[in-house]
Amino acid sequence: MQSYAMLIDGRSVQTSEQDGVINPAQGAAFATCPRATKAHVDEAVAAAARAYRTWRNDEAFRRQKLNECAGAIQGRVEEIARLLVQEQGKPLQKATEEVFGAMFWFSYFAGLEVKPEILQDDDQKRIQVVHKPLGVVAAITPWNFPVILLAFKFGPALLAGNTIVAKPSEYTPLSSLLVGQILKDVLPQGVVNFVAGPGSVGAELASHPDVRKVSFTGSVATGKKIAQVAAADLKRVTLELGGNDPAIVLEDVDPAQVVDGLFWSAFANSGQVCTAIKRLYVHEKVYAPIVDGLIERAKAVKVGDGFEADTQLGPINNKMQFDRVVSLVEDAKQNGGRIAAGGTPLSRPGYFLPPTIVTDVGPGVRLVDEEQFGTALPVIKYRNLDDALEEANKTHYGLGGSIWTSNLARGEELVQRLESGTGWVNHHMDILPNVPFGGCKWSGLGYENGRWGYEEFTELQVVNAKK
Repeated sequence: MQSYAMLIDGRSVQTSEQDGVINPAQGAAFATCPRATKAHVDEAVAAAARAYRTWRNDEAFRRQKLNECAGAIQGRVEEIARLLVQEQGKPLQKATEEVFGAMFWFSYFAGLEVKPEILQDDDQKRIQVVHKPLGVVAAITPWNFPVILLAFKFGPALLAGNTIVAKPSEYTPLSSLLVGQILKDVLPQGVVNFVAGPGSVGAELASHPDVRKVSFTGSVATGKKIAQVAAADLKRVTLELGGNDPAIVLEDVDPAQVVDGLFWSAFANSGQVCTAIKRLYVHEKVYAPIVDGLIERAKAVKVGDGFEADTQLGPINNKMQFDRVVSLVEDAKQNGGRIAAGGTPLSRPGYFLPPTIVTDVGPGVRLVDEEQFGTALPVIKYRNLDDALEEANKTHYGLGGSIWTSNLARGEELVQRLESGTGWVNHHMDILPNVPFGGCKWSGLGYENGRWGYEEFTELQVVNAKK
């Protein structure tokens, strides 16, 4: 089996202890990954700290290097994408789009305009607000979009003048390690470092005394642990956590015009998107045609290996998540839910559950109350809009939400009643590099993307000069 190396202080590093990486379309290991020790983490942080001394000094040079990072990734798109298919499971076209997205994020931050804010400049004094780098940043990424979410963190962190130690998910480490090897030839030694291994490696990194910020994307449970560790050292944190996103379909929609958008907003990436529609509330007047349209699409979608040309949805990424989604569907059945489409795992190797539409469920059923993060969608009928909004907000989560209506002004008004970091109207999951992205309640702390994401990787300083 091929093994991919970690990157520490500009060197490719292997370890004696290796972990198998599972291809979720086969349910079997296809490659191995190094497992970092505490010594590796210490070495990576020390290398980042040394590189920080000079990396922080020249913004023009950093912008040049971010553009070069984008170019280096562009030159290896196919290689990264094919590895991403093997370890994550998504179709090759979607993997390729993800890698291009990462390239675009690097390019965006290379050109992001950042200027001091002048508060006063008169005969008496000049007062300005500047943003300074923090130091060494830990970037801990998940398994659903490992490449582009790496770019979410690397772009603004590097532009601000920080250096980085990255730790990818143990389920999808290889594409990130490959990106590390590509960036090794672009960036100065030690500016970015990659360590790999189970969650204990991430915990070691997050608690390291020389790490000044942790940027984490992943589960609420792990995010809470990171927040606790960070509090002891007053580290800065950005936590992009889970979501149980509601979508509310009003009675005035044309079902034929919205059903495609609803389906793919729920099932893109096999439902493994933090902002995907997880609960769909549909007004009783349009409930039947919406459900029928979702069933039709669920039955027509090709589920299979990401390398097969006509595959539209791949497997669930890992067995633990697969078992969880299957158990949520089974629990819904036991509590009166009707499986309108899907519901039965495919009889083949790998972790395949076809798109599953569940009706006749409501609050108190786990599939509605919990984040499923997979190919199962509860569709809930409502009569009173105020009741639907109340149910939509009755959750610990607050990442995204959407309103679907033919009346745009009404949609923009109603979506502001959703307790969510982003409120979409007539679409969902539209995330852009220049638009802030984050959640409220248990869905996270801080923001990514745009100048807001850049500022998360900086320390604000007031420069107050008497003339």
